[in-house]
Amino acid sequence: MAILSEFCQLMGKTEKFDTVIIGSGLGGLLCANILGKLGRRVCVLEKNKQFGGNLQTFSREKQIFDTGVHYIGGLEKGQNLHQIFAYTGVMEKLQLEKMDDCFDRVIIGNGQKTYALCQGYDHFIQALARDFPAEEQNIIAYCEKIKEVCRSFPLYNLTLHSSHNSYKGHTESAQEMIASFTTNKTLRAVLAGNNLLYAGNASTPFHVHALVTNSYIESSWKCVGGGSQIAKILVANIRKYGGEILRNCPVTRIIEKDGTIAFVETEDGGRVYADNFISNIHPAETLTITSSALLKDIYKQRINNLTPTISSFSVHMVLEKKKIKYEKCNYYYHEDAEIWHLGACSPGQWPLGYGLYYSEDKNHPGYAATVSILTTMPFEEVKPWAHTYNRTGKESFRGAEYEAFKNAKARQLLELVSKHFPQLISHTQSVYCSTPLTNRDYIGDATGSMYGIQKDYKDPLKTMISPRTKIPNLFLTGQNLNLHGILGTSLSAVLTCVMLTGNEKIVEEIRNC
Repeated sequence: MAILSEFCQLMGKTEKFDTVIIGSGLGGLLCANILGKLGRRVCVLEKNKQFGGNLQTFSREKQIFDTGVHYIGGLEKGQNLHQIFAYTGVMEKLQLEKMDDCFDRVIIGNGQKTYALCQGYDHFIQALARDFPAEEQNIIAYCEKIKEVCRSFPLYNLTLHSSHNSYKGHTESAQEMIASFTTNKTLRAVLAGNNLLYAGNASTPFHVHALVTNSYIESSWKCVGGGSQIAKILVANIRKYGGEILRNCPVTRIIEKDGTIAFVETEDGGRVYADNFISNIHPAETLTITSSALLKDIYKQRINNLTPTISSFSVHMVLEKKKIKYEKCNYYYHEDAEIWHLGACSPGQWPLGYGLYYSEDKNHPGYAATVSILTTMPFEEVKPWAHTYNRTGKESFRGAEYEAFKNAKARQLLELVSKHFPQLISHTQSVYCSTPLTNRDYIGDATGSMYGIQKDYKDPLKTMISPRTKIPNLFLTGQNLNLHGILGTSLSAVLTCVMLTGNEKIVEEIRNC
């Protein structure tokens, strides 16, 4: 690391880049690729040992676990994420597996019935109509509403212009809108059954539900070997375009001189100069390390006071060989009527639900090698250990009490899982856990938030953050700007690059790629 830090200093003193990007999450890597493709020399600075932010994977007992990319939507040719990934050279190298016709199965309460959410709107409607035959017209009306909302977001459709007067669904409650289509409480729960994908709660706007749901209905995929391959492909492309990408190189200060950012300063005092700067870290953290009179107090207060989405607790299980059949679908479980309250329960009620994701054993096709189980957890649960940090390259032990806390929470979660998946528990070889502190240390969000800033249908403008800042050569990108997740972050990266370059043809080229 010392050699690398010296290189950071040397590089900063001897050359100037077109663009410096702080953080190598998906947004930062995509910005670097788009700008590199346009002939601009970029430098990406990453504080961690591993690139990729939520694309990161980790290994236990020779098995790969995803930290955040359990499946991806919109990757069929012509669909929005496919076009972005094709433009940036990802699609041609990405190893994918299309999920089953049914990509998600929803379980409500103690019943053994599972409800299928299927790819393709016709299949989606048919599958739900089989379980709710009296509700078919209501299901169709719900799907039409999702499509209407999606059509109203220009960038979602890979265009910058729209004939619509305004966005749809951003001032409507997801919970209330879904309820408006049917009085059947079970169907309501099923339609919102995978809302762990966006940490849905009483504040969530319907457009968030619609944009996310539509993506997976269009097509659903798993990354074979983990989502980190996306980061590896993008890193290789950056270097191919002549860019630099440095890890173990935390940025501690963003320095403005005479109304523009002149350079960023790294942890060891090194400087990296550029004409433009993009921050892929949380906007609040960006403001913390930037000193400039151009950033007004009212702007800082708005950003700093935005509510983050809840964090998560995960159990990662290595399974015994050839015991559990691999399924190319996910499961979501919810306690009765608790769909929109996963993050609002007391410690005594926790957990109220979870998502369950399989990965296949590459040596024994048809069998599962691992299972990851995800649920919500507020950062307050781990505050006693908030002063501790532990990440690759800077390992530390948080103490016996923290380990006991993790083990107790894992037992609670697995006890709930055992009610519907007893075979998983009986054939588990070993268990590993991650908490909001794990998320914080690896992703850089102060509270380990799963999906960045919480959107609020009651005040949608409050959570809309432009890629532009009042400093003309400082831009933002990442999941906090528009929509979270792989797709939302990718769209944000495109918008950031359009604003930085002033080149609207980027979107047209992506659409026609």
